Amino acid sequence: MGSSEQQVDAVRRAVAPALARLGLDLYDVEMLGAAGARTLRVTVTKEEGGVDLEAITNATQAISPLLDQTADVPGPYLLEVSSPGVERALRTAEHYRAARGEQVTVKYHTDAGPRRVRGILADTGVDHLVVEEEGTRVEVPVADITQARTVFEWGPQPRPKPGKTRARAKEHR
Repeated sequence: MGSSEQQVDAVRRAVAPALARLGLDLYDVEMLGAAGARTLRVTVTKEEGGVDLEAITNATQAISPLLDQTADVPGPYLLEVSSPGVERALRTAEHYRAARGEQVTVKYHTDAGPRRVRGILADTGVDHLVVEEEGTRVEVPVADITQARTVFEWGPQPRPKPGKTRARAKEHR
């Protein structure tokens, strides 16, 4: 049966070539939940044009039979195929490298308790990240990270033009 991490690695090896044939990249694989209520989440990306519903459908149809044939993931589970979205989880060294220069939020353990840093992912090393938070560089050991993700910043809302006001509804009696 193997550990959950071995199962995830087996899924990666089984599905990555099939996804590549569809022009998709395997972003992440996670096994969530416990026995009887497990979800196998396969997250895919696409360099050009993004991932649409048709790509998700094609990916699901391509990898589902492959997963049925592998004995590395025993027992029932729900297969979920999705794109990472604009705010994506960062869990691997490859994820961290790809997110350099982006706005991120990172939760991690310290001797004084949990801490969160939010800023630009300035650098990635073998065992640490450097996040620039309001001009200060914070070095975070990768081993201490409990959660990391990119942050999507919405642009400023347009201001109303001067002299233009909303028409007010008159009350009729």
